[in-house]
Amino acid sequence: MNKSLKLIALSMLMFSCTGVGANKAQAQGEQEDTTTHVVTLLIAGDLMQHEPQFRAAHQADGTYDYTDVFARVKPEISRADIAIANFEVTLGGPPYKGYPCFSAPDEYLTASVDAGFDVLTTCNNHSCDTRDRGLRRTIELMDKAGVRHLGTYRDQAERDSTYPFIIEKNDIRIAILNFTYGTNGIPVPKPFIVNSIDTVQIARDIKKAQELDPDVIIAIPHWGIEYAQLPNAEQKNLVEWLLRKGVDHVIGGHPHVVQPFEVRTIGDERHLVAYSLGNYVSNQSKPNTDGGAMINLTLTKRDGRTDLADCSYSLTWVSRPVISGNKNYRIYPVGWDKSEMNARERSLMQTFTDNTRALFGKHNKGIEERLVSK
Repeated sequence: MNKSLKLIALSMLMFSCTGVGANKAQAQGEQEDTTTHVVTLLIAGDLMQHEPQFRAAHQADGTYDYTDVFARVKPEISRADIAIANFEVTLGGPPYKGYPCFSAPDEYLTASVDAGFDVLTTCNNHSCDTRDRGLRRTIELMDKAGVRHLGTYRDQAERDSTYPFIIEKNDIRIAILNFTYGTNGIPVPKPFIVNSIDTVQIARDIKKAQELDPDVIIAIPHWGIEYAQLPNAEQKNLVEWLLRKGVDHVIGGHPHVVQPFEVRTIGDERHLVAYSLGNYVSNQSKPNTDGGAMINLTLTKRDGRTDLADCSYSLTWVSRPVISGNKNYRIYPVGWDKSEMNARERSLMQTFTDNTRALFGKHNKGIEERLVSK
């Protein structure tokens, strides 16, 4: 899969969020690198797997096929140098289960990786749904699949050696933090670890991340109130605290609906805050839960300074078989050719799009929508 970004295209992208980033000074006496390094990131919301979803993916031979689910967003995911999503299920093995304690078919992970996701966060309120078996199998299968992951760990030693999570691409070094408000009241079985919203521990993790000399630190919290379209006070206060501590960008999830995005200016630096990306794919049908957003970031690094040269978002909507009559679920970018949709699908997509744009028209600051089309 070719994910290289041609530098000549950079000038075409810089229509918003110019100057966002963190200033990383060159050490005294170190030769300055005058090359401009570029990396693109795509971050998507919650990868859910309710029972109707794995029933729809079930094949006559007993396997599960999710190819059609991701087919229309795969090109967009694959274009990014680094694509990240929240894997909000466990791989606890059969019998497979949906809400409230998720255990998805192993093929769901395979399909997520095939769609182009390079990094999956596993820290959310469903991390312990299938207890120690699910925690262990999810980590093992992700390791076997070759996909990077963070947020849950077999034990303290594994966490110490792999967290804060570091990924480097095109000479840009990115630290990622991931933590959740809770695990639905299910105790974390020992010796496993699920990162929690514990500011004492997060402060230690930020300090450790800074010692690893990243160009950017991104926090991906699992937080907020389900189905609320606006962030609550706890989310807002945690954003302020994270930015003061040295985190550059905060991109959250959990509410299952999209919440506002904004660019904060602190001194000569700007910081992207996305309170919730909503559902990337699910069976939920409550208002505004049938879609989500993909965040696109372009980071540039020159002379030791890393900036967010571009940021945008694109909306996605999920068609369910009960609406479409198709065998499987489908994720559609809202700019997609609607000729393959029926009237009901087009109407529901338009309702989601109108509602989200109305919310963003009131609350979004400094980030523009970009249509992804066929």
